[in-house]
Amino acid sequence: ATDESYSGYFQRGNLLAEQGLHAQAEVEYRLGLEIAPEVAELWCNLSGSLKEMGRLVEAEAAVLRALEIRPDMAPAWSTHAVILVTQGRVAESLQSFRKVLEQEPHNIVAFSSMLFALNYDPDKTGEQVFAAYAEFDQRYCAVYRKDWAPHLNDLQPKRRLRVGYVSPDFRQHSCMFFMEPLLAHHDASQVDVFAYADLAHEDAVTQRYKQYVAHWVPTRGMSDVALAQRIRADGIDILVDVAGHTSGNRLGVFARKPAPVSMSWMGFGYTTGLSAIDYYLTDAASAPAGSEHLFAETPWRLPGTSFTAYRPGPATGEVSPLPALERGYVTLGTLTRSARINLHTVRVWAKALQRLPTAHIVIDSSSFRDQSVQDALVQQFTVRGIAPERLHIGYHSPPWDVLRGIDIGLDCFPHNSGTTLFETLYMGLPFVTLAGRPSVGRIGSSVLHGVGHPEWIAQTEDEYVDTLVALASDLPALAHIRATLRPQMQASVLMDEPGFTRKVEAAYRQMFQKWRESQT
Repeated sequence: ATDESYSGYFQRGNLLAEQGLHAQAEVEYRLGLEIAPEVAELWCNLSGSLKEMGRLVEAEAAVLRALEIRPDMAPAWSTHAVILVTQGRVAESLQSFRKVLEQEPHNIVAFSSMLFALNYDPDKTGEQVFAAYAEFDQRYCAVYRKDWAPHLNDLQPKRRLRVGYVSPDFRQHSCMFFMEPLLAHHDASQVDVFAYADLAHEDAVTQRYKQYVAHWVPTRGMSDVALAQRIRADGIDILVDVAGHTSGNRLGVFARKPAPVSMSWMGFGYTTGLSAIDYYLTDAASAPAGSEHLFAETPWRLPGTSFTAYRPGPATGEVSPLPALERGYVTLGTLTRSARINLHTVRVWAKALQRLPTAHIVIDSSSFRDQSVQDALVQQFTVRGIAPERLHIGYHSPPWDVLRGIDIGLDCFPHNSGTTLFETLYMGLPFVTLAGRPSVGRIGSSVLHGVGHPEWIAQTEDEYVDTLVALASDLPALAHIRATLRPQMQASVLMDEPGFTRKVEAAYRQMFQKWRESQT
């Protein structure tokens, strides 16, 4: 086949995939493959679109075909790694990421993705995980330190601070439940807010964000150098990373130190690894005293009990009555991605199900659209003596109706769930968490401290099972929790939007004060 014969299909497929139209992209890639079945790029990009549609087994087969044709194809190894993480096969995915980095040592995106995957590894210590983050800083970021220029920001102590938020997620995205409460309540007499938005396309949520901020700066297509210069020219005092190592991050900008004070918050759940970033905004439950060596930044613990405030979406609807009262058995459940479920979590959940012989378990998220991914998880439970009819694994949307059918939530470990923990409480469900590695392994602890229920935090796997069994064994108490948890949460720090924002603004003021003192 000549190059021309398939390239039209390939290019059309790529354009459609860029717009998120993966079903149409698949058609184009497959037409291209009919003409040129030995073109590895077609297989690789087809795999990417299949992955986006949740067809993980087909995606894996397609990318393996690409690697058969071209074993040294770094983008294919990268796609392979991401598919494996999405299936919860973390250890295998790390090997594929290392393959990418052997061939392309400068592939910063692959290294970032590998760090993201490392957070899910159930068998690594906090120190081992952090070592890889420090390696990222050494490889890609430390080189810019020699070019850092002095900051000439106005040193007046009482003036308005210029605060810049850097994010690819100023759109419909789970970050909005936490970013909106902060941006909507900023006091314009205290902070002048800039949004550096790296967006491929805008939506209704984007339009809301534009109303909250005084300065909207689209950054799509801007190089790190150009964006760093822009931030410096804007005279930003406090620059906030809200992406960490998630896709679309601009850590290369932060490595260039364009503002006197920089901070990472919320979008990622753990350190960036960058010594160029000054602070990691957190709380005492997420980053307990003594965990400082696991962060490149200095943990800045907000007073009180939460590193964020939560604003539920308008579509959640009412809390349902306790399902167990009608069904006669308790249903445990989680809305987590499969990457957070590992041999440890399955073992602990199976133990709880053995001690609660009538209980069922629901595991529901987009990771389980694929029958074979469901089957693999069912298999892990059946070898531990749990009958398949007690397992309800799949994908339903919206999540609220799934939560209405669950009695008790299950948090994952060593990487806790995120947004779904807030949603679980908001729908009236207690959840049990295991306090693990700072800070991705302590999100659940932070949330439960925030809502006033630290008694649902376990320190060991056995305690996790005991706490679950105790909750499941007292239906009147569980029904009372169901009826009262939402108003309790609404009255707690977890939903005190103005209070949270005042704490953050006070932190900005203190951070800037520290920098001022270092200048004199």
